[in-house]
Amino acid sequence: MRPYFSPKALLSSLYQTNGTPPPRPSRWSSTLLALLVLPFLALTVPVSLVLGTPRPALPQTLTPEQNAALQEAEQLDQQAVQLYQQGRYNEAIPLAQQALELRETVLGDTHPDVAISLNNLAELYRLQGNYAAAEPLYQRSLTILEAALGDNHPTVATSLNNLALLYQDQGNYAAAEPLYQRSLTIRETALGETHPDVAISLNNLAELYRLQGNYAAAEPLYQRSLT
Repeated sequence: MRPYFSPKALLSSLYQTNGTPPPRPSRWSSTLLALLVLPFLALTVPVSLVLGTPRPALPQTLTPEQNAALQEAEQLDQQAVQLYQQGRYNEAIPLAQQALELRETVLGDTHPDVAISLNNLAELYRLQGNYAAAEPLYQRSLTILEAALGDNHPTVATSLNNLALLYQDQGNYAAAEPLYQRSLTIRETALGETHPDVAISLNNLAELYRLQGNYAAAEPLYQRSLT
């Protein structure tokens, strides 16, 4: 698992790379803004964020058996999260798969809760380095959320960020960049330019540019994420 890097440290490294001492800003953010995704829709390394989607009302015609199945899915999620937090991804994956299957059976293939389950399973595969398995799950989760919430919803921005992180992990920077940019645009519009989630998006895009050696593009984004 990769180490955390704070925007302060990364911005400082940019100045050192260019042979110029780092500036002394009036204040630095103490928050470690690494890359963002949604793992179990929670914070991880680089940084996986929870989707935060308010759950739609469940169908009123659920049978006792269906309610029991959804409760079982919740229990499986809790167990999977515990294993995930312990780094026991191989053990967490079958539980996440079962939770996904239960939700698909009860709620249908296009329910936002199914999108969250897809994201969780994708995150486990990503952490294992199984990018081929993770990518279609992230893509399907994004498609569901766009259809259910609209293209400009903040939760869609988080989903875009997660898929971008997957591409970044693969070194596919060309695929990651427009997703990070779109995620940033959605957040700025929906949440305002000073929202903490906007700072995270700025940091993520800056990190992508830094990895490509495009320090001129990275520096102002890091600086803005700290203000």
